[in-house]
Amino acid sequence: MYLGIDLGTSSVKSVLMNAEQQVLASASKSLTVSRPQHGWSEQDPNSWWEATCETLDQLAASHGVELSQVRGIGLSGQMHGATLLDSNDNILRPAMLWNDTRSAEQCIEIERTCPNSRKLSGNLAMPGFTAPKLLWVKQHEPEVFDKVAKVLLPKDYLRLCLTGEYVSDMSDAAGTLWLNVAERDWSDQLLAATSLTRDHMPSLVEGSEASGTLRKDLQQRWGIKQSVVVAGGAGDNAAAACGMGIVKPSEAFISLGTSGVLFVCNDKFSPNTENAVHAFCHAVPETWHQMGVILSASDSLQWLSKISGKSAKDLTSCLGEIIQPSSATFLPYLGGERTPHNDVDIRGAFIGLEHSHDLKALTQSVLEGVAYAFKDCHKALQQAGSDFEAAFAVGGGAQSEAWLKIMASVLDRPLLIPEGGELGAAFGAARLAMCAAENASPETVCESPKVKKVIEPSAALVTQYKEGYERFESLYPALKKA
Repeated sequence: MYLGIDLGTSSVKSVLMNAEQQVLASASKSLTVSRPQHGWSEQDPNSWWEATCETLDQLAASHGVELSQVRGIGLSGQMHGATLLDSNDNILRPAMLWNDTRSAEQCIEIERTCPNSRKLSGNLAMPGFTAPKLLWVKQHEPEVFDKVAKVLLPKDYLRLCLTGEYVSDMSDAAGTLWLNVAERDWSDQLLAATSLTRDHMPSLVEGSEASGTLRKDLQQRWGIKQSVVVAGGAGDNAAAACGMGIVKPSEAFISLGTSGVLFVCNDKFSPNTENAVHAFCHAVPETWHQMGVILSASDSLQWLSKISGKSAKDLTSCLGEIIQPSSATFLPYLGGERTPHNDVDIRGAFIGLEHSHDLKALTQSVLEGVAYAFKDCHKALQQAGSDFEAAFAVGGGAQSEAWLKIMASVLDRPLLIPEGGELGAAFGAARLAMCAAENASPETVCESPKVKKVIEPSAALVTQYKEGYERFESLYPALKKA
């Protein structure tokens, strides 16, 4: 038996998986986010640990026999968060999360202090990353900064609670802006740019390797009979990729969640910082990945749902099976955009509206605009030398076949709908636990799911959407000037 624990922003989820990779049970506990000032986003790390213990207590109560046989635990988590500890492991302040934007000025300062930061890290300095947060603390809360002994990412704070060890994995560490991503090691230059050293950092392992063992008192609390290996684990997207079997070069998935992610696996470090592509280590050895990220994917549809008074499902179901591209263009920049623009100030728009456009037309324009934004991501990844032949499609938006048909035709790539079952980050973490506990190959453990259905591009729509994308692409500069 194996446990996967996923520390998300809104909840902690734990899953119990057997040797046949069947999820036998799961439990979750909600979390809250504090926003004391504009642009701030924080959580109390104690709440992470309390929620984790509650989920495992639930599993012990409902599946005690199975839990007693657990051999490995894997961790997944929200990336980039800054958990600051003193020399006695006391928490110094609330953790600043991935969506905390207060450190924009510190990003500029890091790139000025370390001119080759993009080359080393493979990424633009962005407020979401961990390093600029520490520089903000140094400048605005110096009494806190002076006490910092260790900086841990959210899931790695759970590891400390579980094992007593300071360890991170390569995929999560790549999102700090302190890692030399090509070398898979901390960068002394990047650390120095924030007045830190390796002593402040956890040690590093691959996500499929052992990072420690479960504390004896916790082993007894949950009735586990044998020593339990805790795997390195992964950042949330890399863990989700392991859950879907995306661990080999050119394998890919598209996530149509609140935000959107195009994830492609690589056999080498392939940055494209000019177009705000994330180039990170994967959770498995000698493997990297690239991500194009858009900030409002299904969130754009939810916005239209809110103002129209109709559910997202009702909006998409009225499109029917025959799709004709809309003459209106939607730019989905409702809260800024990441790839390829890295623009927190840009805002969305409908262009080309006319009297004949109704709610159905606006709905289709929204779906197409999000698909065009994914095309922006695809183009940025291609410029970095990455591509894919087909991609799994997951997330709430992937429930709409009309949207997937539009997406497949815009990208000119087949999209694969996986068969049902657990495929998320917690499942990926459980798979990494299996690798670490059994010394098994990630390529063997992390198999792709069976394909339920293939959504092929429509040849006619590919041609029409090529013209639509060219129009979409030309509108950003004009919107930027408006």
